Amino acid sequence: MREYYPPIEPYDSGLLDVGDGQRVHWEVCGNPAGKPAVFLHGGPGGGLLPDNRRFFDPSRYRIVLFDQRGCGQSLPHAGDPSVPLEHNVTPRLVDDIERLREHLGVDRWLVFGGSWGSTLALAYAQAHPDRVTEIVLRGVYLVRPSDEAWGFTPGGASHLFPAEWAAFRDAIPAAERDDLMTAYGRRIEDPDPAVHIPAARAWMAWELSANTLLPVPPPDLDDATVLAFARITHHYISNGGFLPGEGLLAGVDRIRHIPAVIVNGRYDMKTPPDQAWDLHRAWPEAEFHIVEDAGHGGSEPGTRDRLIEATDRFAAH
Repeated sequence: MREYYPPIEPYDSGLLDVGDGQRVHWEVCGNPAGKPAVFLHGGPGGGLLPDNRRFFDPSRYRIVLFDQRGCGQSLPHAGDPSVPLEHNVTPRLVDDIERLREHLGVDRWLVFGGSWGSTLALAYAQAHPDRVTEIVLRGVYLVRPSDEAWGFTPGGASHLFPAEWAAFRDAIPAAERDDLMTAYGRRIEDPDPAVHIPAARAWMAWELSANTLLPVPPPDLDDATVLAFARITHHYISNGGFLPGEGLLAGVDRIRHIPAVIVNGRYDMKTPPDQAWDLHRAWPEAEFHIVEDAGHGGSEPGTRDRLIEATDRFAAH
């Protein structure tokens, strides 16, 4: 079993002006002369966690992490309901990654992403394949209509988490439940905290309910963090992830030559393994692992083992 690498603190950090009035928080840790790697967090809107740094050997990697637009320590923060989201779209996030690479003087780097981070990793690699040395993906999320139906309409994850789904559904008046996405959108974007905070917390509770194979206590999050997550996640889901109409599978030929590892939990209730399987069928050259005793979380032991095994192996490339 591979444990996390020990906790580590950044040796450099800052706010990068990426245009559109956005400043993206970034940090670098590990070995300044090591192999560059960039970590792409989930959500969208989830922000960084300290353990995100620990998937990489700090003696061999120069580890770059950043908070995507509107979340974490990036500014302006979407936890302020007056902050617009019009420039918070996938092509701009891809541009932000490339600006950060240039800002840090990185020529090429390993790209690591889980959940929404896997979506963004694929989008970035397909846009800039010459800048990517390897790709490590966990909990593959393709953002197809069928993938969204699994999580946000009756008939998917709701069958496995009936009490949690009932709480999510019943936070909306019965007359509006035929279209939960629209009903939640109205409430999450309402300027009144008495409206948007309960809606954002109900949204977040549903998101977290299916995160791991075995239940874990939910994190204690402040209102601004919860609202930013709900606003950004709803914004992306409602717009197909701001991906091209043909989706991410159509762009696999642009990255087929890049060494890659795909890892998915067998009992992943957020991004079920059919998405990872479909990606692997389109990209058989990528190494593919189903973890038999894991759900969606990257910290679950079997998934964590496979991910660290991949970064350890790629460190020598």
